[in-house]
Amino acid sequence: MEIIDFAKKRPYLFWSTNNFESLSEDIIVETVLNLGTWEDTQELMKILGIKKTAAIFQKKAGMKRNNFRPEIRNYFELYFKKYA
Repeated sequence: MEIIDFAKKRPYLFWSTNNFESLSEDIIVETVLNLGTWEDTQELMKILGIKKTAAIFQKKAGMKRNNFRPEIRNYFELYFKKYA
């Protein structure tokens, strides 16, 4: 499954757009980690791989301004530190 197909199957996460083709991997990872279910997160990691997902997360979370809620950021920092 392609990452765009993954996003298309989850319109409840990407309600702000109808143009799924324009979504970048960064935006998809950020949205799924913030708003998705655990199953969404696991499916995303199957598509991208845990290392690539972790790299995107770390890049986005390391920015001065990011959209991760503090508890989500803390959880995935610990999760990726252990598993990626």
